Amino acid sequence: MEPIEIGLVVTGMMLVVVILGMRVAFAAALAGMVGLIWIFWSKKGYAGDEFFWALTVAAKTAGQVPHSKVSSQALSLIPTFIMIGYLAYYAGLTKALFEAAKRWIAWVPGGLAVSTVFATAGFAAVSGASVATAAVFARIAIPEMLKIGYDKRFAAGVVAAGGTLASLIPPSALLVIYAIIVEQDVGKLLLAGFIPGVFSAFVYGALIIGLALTIKGFGPPVSGFTWRERFVSLPPALPIVFVVVTIIFFVYNPFGGDAWGTPTEGGAIGAFVVFLMALYRGMRWPELKDALLETAKLSVMIFTIIWGVLIYVRFLGFADLPSAFADWITSLTLSPMLILICILLAYAVLGMFMDAIGMLLLTLPVVYPAVMALNGGVNVGAEEATFGMSGPMCAVWFGILVVKMAEFCLITPPIGLNCFVVAGVRDDLSVQDVFRGVMPFFIADAVTIGLLVAFPAIVLWLPGLA
Repeated sequence: MEPIEIGLVVTGMMLVVVILGMRVAFAAALAGMVGLIWIFWSKKGYAGDEFFWALTVAAKTAGQVPHSKVSSQALSLIPTFIMIGYLAYYAGLTKALFEAAKRWIAWVPGGLAVSTVFATAGFAAVSGASVATAAVFARIAIPEMLKIGYDKRFAAGVVAAGGTLASLIPPSALLVIYAIIVEQDVGKLLLAGFIPGVFSAFVYGALIIGLALTIKGFGPPVSGFTWRERFVSLPPALPIVFVVVTIIFFVYNPFGGDAWGTPTEGGAIGAFVVFLMALYRGMRWPELKDALLETAKLSVMIFTIIWGVLIYVRFLGFADLPSAFADWITSLTLSPMLILICILLAYAVLGMFMDAIGMLLLTLPVVYPAVMALNGGVNVGAEEATFGMSGPMCAVWFGILVVKMAEFCLITPPIGLNCFVVAGVRDDLSVQDVFRGVMPFFIADAVTIGLLVAFPAIVLWLPGLA
């Protein structure tokens, strides 16, 4: 059997076991190991006495992956970004942010839900983890919405959908993972996520206002806040703004000249600043211990997925599946834009059965070369490119589209992770309630993705300045 055929068979088997319920990290590692053994053994003609040789070589090949890849400095961004979010929560900064959003925005139709969306966007700018954002605001925002008569399913849907904004708004763990996989500049990708993330928040807000205007009693506005009360709410929320500005300056200096440092250094400085603010606001050892434990748990989960999937990716290289898929894609007679749309739709289907990180890690080694080939290659200039942008800019644009699709997958049944998190935090909600509540946001996400595809400048303007 040829290596490409082995790659297809092993990949199919892996997808089956993932759908049956095996964790992506273990399914990918198992598939990668089996695939490597199979390929090395096939080169020896399936000789019985050569099986253990193939097993030894495969084990050595797979064993080099975890340290060589995960020791990358860029991946150290992930635990620091996650720590920022948990420290901000235990320091009470999230409550201050939600209160400020409520006092300034809640007067519009559906105002408390709109306030929740923009508060989650603000928290996303210091968190980078969608799950953490959803868990935090399930405790803060849902009780406030229930008090004034919101349907509990919609209130939960607002929090679950709002939590997905952390996937795009920097610092984003998903964007860092994408940058590592496709070997692109982390800083440019983080910058590129800012405008689409804010744009997504405005689309969510517009959807909520439209529903409130259409359906009687859907989302009553909250009024009665004086201008003094509004301005008083701003200082407690300013620490989050300060952290965001600090990270942006380390990624990109808006006043010209070189950036102050690397994104990794910016994440570390941001975590240290939030730690000092948390101490100032009275955080003690029990809260600090909880924040560190939550950070460690989520970081270990993410790195375990990365380890397992990278073994599978190493196998894909030996099977030559990425280049074969790229050749097949470029040979199709369909228009490149239609092929791109089909790829995004395939991500929507895959997201029903896989978590966002695992999906990106499993698919990008195959899909990314194909998209670059559609555009004319990694090094193509904007004038000759199919999509009208250079190779590096196409990589950034496609990264934002893919991560936005991963956002979408965080709220799609049957394994939308954010929905499970919100239901787990709230005893009065089932997972089915949350899935019903997020349904209107499918429309908003479809609109956002369509506009990002049609108008790439939304994505590329800010990184183009860097």
